[in-house]
Amino acid sequence: MKLHELAPAPGSTKANFRKGRGPGSGNGKTGGRGHKGQNARSGGGVRPGFEGGQLPIYRKLPKRGFKNHFSKQYAIVNLDTLANCFEEGEVVDINALLGIGAVRKELDGLKVLGNGELNKKLTVKANVFSQSAKEKIEAAGGTAEVV
Repeated sequence: MKLHELAPAPGSTKANFRKGRGPGSGNGKTGGRGHKGQNARSGGGVRPGFEGGQLPIYRKLPKRGFKNHFSKQYAIVNLDTLANCFEEGEVVDINALLGIGAVRKELDGLKVLGNGELNKKLTVKANVFSQSAKEKIEAAGGTAEVV
């Protein structure tokens, strides 16, 4: 099979509906927009949340909650991931974890949590370690370096 021979399964696709193509199409003249009015015009319609000039519900309701924009968001990895993905004696840092897909984004740094067991000697470089993660890494003979 070649690339130009690929086609969708029969019946899985339908032709686009062509609006405003005469009375025989079943959707001619006004093209399903009705007669006159704001929504019949080109570029017409209202923005999301507009209620015809009435005070919109998103302005009536009270603001809720709090978002601390100064908080740090860490890329998180657990010890069981490190045990499964790295060999004895390797250096584990954010770039190595990004390379194997263990974390998606760097964010504000790397945080290592102590979920799972570690029985390999690894050098782990991260911004933050949980207490249990640090203890387990050092118990396995590795080092936990804060960067």
